Amino acid sequence: MSDRLPTALAVNALVRLIDQAGGSAMVLARGDRDSGIVLLLVEQRGGPSRLFERGYGPDGRRAIVQVGPSDGDPGSVSDYWQRRRRSDPDLWVVEVNVADAQRLAAETIFAD
Repeated sequence: MSDRLPTALAVNALVRLIDQAGGSAMVLARGDRDSGIVLLLVEQRGGPSRLFERGYGPDGRRAIVQVGPSDGDPGSVSDYWQRRRRSDPDLWVVEVNVADAQRLAAETIFAD
């Protein structure tokens, strides 16, 4: 049995943490309340759109990995997550705009 928080609770914690850090977060798609995968859409002023999820790094350890199109085009990124969502209705998509988004996500939704 996993001791991880249910996904809905972890996403709620992330949204509150980002709000407290002076950023903004919006749930674009809700998935399975208990065990859905979370796709994090990071938006930063003047920067490319990027997608992250929990996966495995080059060393084989759990890590936050960038997924999807590497061009950062908002249209390509949107198309990507919408395709993923059609094939996995349990997928959560959370858009965030805050400095150090990856660290905040690592402390909440991607924590072991």
